[in-house]
Amino acid sequence: MLKRTRAAKAFIVKEDAEDKLILIIKRRMDDVQRPGIWEVPGGRIADDEDLIAGLKRETKEETNLDIEIIKPINLRNFTRADGQKIAMTLFLCKSLNDNVQLSKEHTDFEWTPIEKCKEKLDEFFHAEVDLLIALLKM
Repeated sequence: MLKRTRAAKAFIVKEDAEDKLILIIKRRMDDVQRPGIWEVPGGRIADDEDLIAGLKRETKEETNLDIEIIKPINLRNFTRADGQKIAMTLFLCKSLNDNVQLSKEHTDFEWTPIEKCKEKLDEFFHAEVDLLIALLKM
């Protein structure tokens, strides 16, 4: 049986005066996997790494943000275009600082109102946006 690579993604939400905002980041155009898409921070977790610690590390590397993980919102098992099997856990998080500094993996970021983020965010993440909207209205 082929082993699945573990991954985690952070839906980082903050509130401003009118809206709940989500941080989305844009992959660089020459990225091998899905160039130019808007996504949320996160990535692969090492086999010997704790999932939570790995997500915090990935988020810090990609955005320079320290995060608090609130709760898991979904688990996805899928196969990438290159055949790699992934088990991805997606989490609701909040940022502990506001100074976004992108790594070389990404070229842009936005704090986007959650109700409008599907206009830019890659379709892969739309199901989680719907879950978040329902969850945050509770």
